[in-house]
Amino acid sequence: MINIPEVKIGLVAVSRDCFPASLAVNRRKALYEAYKKNFNDKDVYECPVCIIESEIQMVEALEDIKKNGCNALCVYLGNFGPEISESLLAKHFDGPIMFCAAAEESQNDLIDGRGDAYCGMLNASYNLAIRNTKAYIPEYPVGTADECAKMINEFVPIARAIVGVRDLKIISFGPRPMNFLACNAPIKQIFNMGAEIEENSELDLFEAFHKHDGDPRIPDVVKDMENDLGAGNKKPEILTKLAQYELTLLDWIEEHRGYKKYVCIAGKCWPAFQTQFGFVPCYVNSRLTGRGIPVSCEVDIYGALSEFIGTCVSGDAVTLLDINNSVPADMYEESIKGKFGDYKHTDTFMGFHCGNTCTSKLASCEMKFQRIMARNLPEEVTQGTLEGDIMPGEITFYRLQSTADNHLRAYLAQGEVLNVPTRSFGGIGVFAIPEMGRFYRHVLIQQNFPHHGAVAFGHYGKALFEVFKYLGAETIGYNQPASLPYPTENPFC
Repeated sequence: MINIPEVKIGLVAVSRDCFPASLAVNRRKALYEAYKKNFNDKDVYECPVCIIESEIQMVEALEDIKKNGCNALCVYLGNFGPEISESLLAKHFDGPIMFCAAAEESQNDLIDGRGDAYCGMLNASYNLAIRNTKAYIPEYPVGTADECAKMINEFVPIARAIVGVRDLKIISFGPRPMNFLACNAPIKQIFNMGAEIEENSELDLFEAFHKHDGDPRIPDVVKDMENDLGAGNKKPEILTKLAQYELTLLDWIEEHRGYKKYVCIAGKCWPAFQTQFGFVPCYVNSRLTGRGIPVSCEVDIYGALSEFIGTCVSGDAVTLLDINNSVPADMYEESIKGKFGDYKHTDTFMGFHCGNTCTSKLASCEMKFQRIMARNLPEEVTQGTLEGDIMPGEITFYRLQSTADNHLRAYLAQGEVLNVPTRSFGGIGVFAIPEMGRFYRHVLIQQNFPHHGAVAFGHYGKALFEVFKYLGAETIGYNQPASLPYPTENPFC
């Protein structure tokens, strides 16, 4: 995937001066070797400076990890740890931070070999709080070398998303469609997260598109589209315009990314787009998203941000879908009930969008026209959707969203796309999420989330939950089990 960061985590051991420094150093070395053995030798850099109750050593460690290209930090309590200098290191490091601690190794070495890092984590958390410094702390942050190596590896996608968001520019082309307030939210939270946003007019995009008339690169892009579509290339006559549009977006990104390294786009796609451009942009949106440059529909700025986060976490293509329609009762009875575990009818729904899911995430695909828009427009200007049933498999449905009054909220739910023919149109799938009916009512509706949800193709809830916490989400909804009622759930139903 392009357009996502590579993470290099600086591993810094810390030691309280009344404990043997060798305990922290040797445990750090064991942790580094465990990471290389269990995972790889590129994610983590072992900082040779062990901080021992010294602000000067803190500065030395900070300079060393910066010099060695680290963009994330793991503070490792090899023993109780120096709470002031370790929290100062976290405060002054410009990037995502995690803390973990060494477990005691043996009942036969609990005199000079006892490190008390279990206790030190408590003071570390207190000192982080009084310095207003965020850090990721695993669910159980104390472990052996192998266990802490696994914790650091789980931090990698979290750190990748945080690094990405802080160096992200969201490019939008608007305004949003008329009578479409649902995806309209204040952009203040975008800046709070460290990202930037560039809002442009649809007219700016139209002008840029026509500056690419006759671009000599168009035939090569058309050929690539033909290869991508294969037998699904049912609208070859529209590919030249789509290739011109793709080049327009890619050139705009390079000319407008500014000082930011990563980009996503919130694009306009109706109502005037079709009549003026002469096509719909869905397939181009899918192609860029498939490469790691998310392009959301309907100028959904927080949808584009959510897609980018999912791309960073999963390292894979994502999509953005309407939480669209219920599954008909006869389809549930005939094709789902008893065939996919114990899903209830209300656990199922269809996720749909016009054609923005990339070819690699569809079971099969065809280039078609936008059927909904063609109800009011000539069909020839609605060509350009990529249609097909979404590939069955595990998914995470999620979204990060500012509320109308500028509070940051999120949700996520793990489930699957079922291997059930949809018998419908667009990029669409039959989704099943445990307790979806209750989640739909008491998270999505109750908390006023819009109808767009991002989809990551796999179960990434654990990492996404931590990313949302780190970015400052005040609430994170999820599909609670039946044994755990929502605060707004009527106990008499």
